[in-house]
Amino acid sequence: MCGIAGAADLRGRRPFPRERLLAMTRALAHRGPDDEQLHLEPGLALSSRRLAIIDVAGGRQPLSNENGDVWVSYEGELYDYPEVRRLLLERGHTLATRCDTEAWVHLYEDHGEGVFERARGQFAVALWDRRRRTLLLGRDRAGIAPLFFAEADGWLLWASEIKGLLASGLIDARPDRRALDYFFNFYALPNTRTCFEGVDALAPGGFLRVRDGHVERRTYADLDFPDAGQERRFARTDDAVDELESLLRRAVRRRLVSERPVCSYLSGGLDSTMLLGLATQEHGGPVASFTIGLDGSGPRDERSQAAESAGLLGSPLTTVAMTSRDIAAAYPELIRAAEGPVLDTSAACMIRLARAVRERGFVVSLSGEGADEALAGYTWFKWDRVVRLLGRHGYGAVRRLLLSGLAGGGARHRPPFAATAGVRTTQQFPYEMMAQARESLYAPEMWKSLDGYSSYDELNLPAARLRRWHPLNQALYLANKVMLPGMLLAAKGDRAMHNASTEGRFPFLDEEVAAFCAGLDPRLKLRGLTDKWLLRRVAARVLPPAIARRPKTMFRAHMSGTFLGPDRPAWVDQLLSPESLRATGFFDAEGVRRAREVQLHKPRVSFQRFVLDMGLIGVIATQLWHHVYCGGRLADLPAWAPENAFPGPYGDLAHFEDRADEGRGRAGMRPTALGSGGALRDPRLWDVTPSG
Repeated sequence: MCGIAGAADLRGRRPFPRERLLAMTRALAHRGPDDEQLHLEPGLALSSRRLAIIDVAGGRQPLSNENGDVWVSYEGELYDYPEVRRLLLERGHTLATRCDTEAWVHLYEDHGEGVFERARGQFAVALWDRRRRTLLLGRDRAGIAPLFFAEADGWLLWASEIKGLLASGLIDARPDRRALDYFFNFYALPNTRTCFEGVDALAPGGFLRVRDGHVERRTYADLDFPDAGQERRFARTDDAVDELESLLRRAVRRRLVSERPVCSYLSGGLDSTMLLGLATQEHGGPVASFTIGLDGSGPRDERSQAAESAGLLGSPLTTVAMTSRDIAAAYPELIRAAEGPVLDTSAACMIRLARAVRERGFVVSLSGEGADEALAGYTWFKWDRVVRLLGRHGYGAVRRLLLSGLAGGGARHRPPFAATAGVRTTQQFPYEMMAQARESLYAPEMWKSLDGYSSYDELNLPAARLRRWHPLNQALYLANKVMLPGMLLAAKGDRAMHNASTEGRFPFLDEEVAAFCAGLDPRLKLRGLTDKWLLRRVAARVLPPAIARRPKTMFRAHMSGTFLGPDRPAWVDQLLSPESLRATGFFDAEGVRRAREVQLHKPRVSFQRFVLDMGLIGVIATQLWHHVYCGGRLADLPAWAPENAFPGPYGDLAHFEDRADEGRGRAGMRPTALGSGGALRDPRLWDVTPSG
C-alpha cells in the first residue's frame, strides 16, 4: 500500500501550491518510501507516496486514462486484478502497466460512481473526472485503508494520515472532546470523527462525492446478515467446510501475489496458524513468520505455542521479546503513529514487530484480524449465550450486578444499545465498564464541554435491520462496526505496519469470506461454547488436531501496570501531574491520583480496580496524544511536527495563474519526474503544472 494526499478547490479553479502538496505528501513518506509523484492542475492536486509491491518498475502514480480525462491516486490492493485486467482488455481498454492502480480509471469509465461496489480488496482512492469536474474519495468495506479529510480556506484536503493534513499548514491540531469521549466509551476511535476538531475520517464502505463546491457523504456497502431463521444451513457439514476452505484458500492465494517478500504474523492461536498453514500450502514451501514474546509484560506468553506451530509448518520464526519497559518505551511512537489515544498496550508490541519484519527484508505480512468478528471468537459472544439462558430479565440483571460494583454508580452513564437500536448484547458490558471510569477521572469542564453528547449516537446503527437479525449476528455487527476498524485495523494494523513501511493483508476480511460467514447459521459460528466452530473444522484439515482445538486466547499486555512501576519512564509522572492535567482540562487531578492509589495499593481483584486500570491507560494515552500533537509542553518528550510544514495560507506562491483552459487538455502542461524513478515510462504519469 501507499500514502495519498490531495486537495480540491470548492470555490473554483485556484492552483494549489506545489510546495504545500509536497509538504503533505512527505509527511506520509513512511507509508511509501519508494517513490513520490504529484499531479497538479487548476483546482485540483493529487499526490502519492508509493510502497512498491506489484509492478515495481512501472506502477507509478497518479496516472490517468488514455486521454487524460480521469485521474487516480490510490493506495491498496485489488485482489481480483488479474480477472479485472482481462475483462478490461476484452472491453477494449488500453492498459500501459501491470499495476492495479490503472484499473481504477477504466473501472470508473465503465461503472461511474458504482466503481466502489465493483472494487474488491483494501483501498483508499481519489478519482478525478476532469470533464465533469467531479471528485470521488472512497474507502474499502472493512476499513483496512484509512482516509481523512478536512475543509479549510475553500479547499477540501485529504490524506491517508492526519499528519498529511496538518502538514498543509491549513489545519490546526485542536482536540475534539467528543471523539475522546467516544474513546472512553469504546476504547476505540470513531468511524467518522477523529480526535482532531474539524478532521473527519471516511467511513468504511463509504465515499465522498465533490462537485460544484458541494461535498456529499455516501455509503456504498455495509455488512449485512439474513433475518433470523433465514440463515444459510447445510444438509452436510462437510459441504460448509469445503466452501469455507475453498474461499479461504483463494483469499490467501490472492494475498500472496507480490514482487516483494511476504511473511505471516503468528500468535500461536488458531487464526494466524491457520493462515500460515494455508499460505505454506498455497506457496508451495515455507513462509517466514514473526511473533511477540511477552517477558513478564502480559498475563500470558504465547511464544511456545507459536514456536510449536512454526516448527510443524517448517516456518522460519522470528521472535520479538518485549518487557514492560520496552512497551512503555514504544508507547510514544505508537501514539504518534496512531494519531489518537490507544488503550491496548499490546499495540506497542506491534510497532516493534512491524519494524522487525522490515529489518529482515519483508514488506508484506499476512494477519488473522477479522476471524473473531466473522465467526464469534471473543469471550463476550459466549457471555451473551449464557445471559440469555437466564431469560428475558437476564441481561438487565447481569448489567446491574456489574455496574453496582463500579465507581460512580453510573449517575451520568446512559444505557446504550437498548436506547439506540432496541437490541441488547453482552458485548456492551466491557464498553460500559470502561465508560464508568469517566465518573472518577473526568474533570468538570470535560463534562460541561460534552453537553449531553452520547457517543452511542455516533454509531449510526441500522436499527430496523439489527432487530431482524439473530442476537449473535447483532453482536458480530457491533464488533465489526466498533472494535475492528476503530482499533484492530488502525493502531494494531495499518498504523503499526505502515509506520515501518510494510503492508498488512487480511484474508479473513476478503469480501467473499466475510459474506459467506455473515450468511451462516449462527450454530456454525458458535456451537454451545465452542467459538469459530466451522473454522475449527477447516483447521482440522490443515493443522494437527492439537492446534485446531486450541482455545481462544487474547494477546494482551499488562495495562496501567506497564506505566506505574518503579522503573516507569519520567514522562508518565509528568503527563499525570496536576499541572499537565489542568493544562489539557480533560481529567480531574484528584481523581487520577486516587486511581493510581487503587492500582498501587489495592491488589485485590475487583470491578473497580479493573475499571480504573483501563481508565488510567486512557488518561495516559490521551495526555500523551495531546502532548505529541497539540503543542507539547506536558512532558520531556518530543512533540510531532512535519519536517516541511507549509506555513501560512499561500506563502510566496500567489503568483501562480489560474489557467483553467489549459487544464482541460495537455496544452500548457509539462511532465516532471519526482523522487527515485528517473524519467517516466508513460506519458499518462504526469506531474502537471501550469507552464510559463
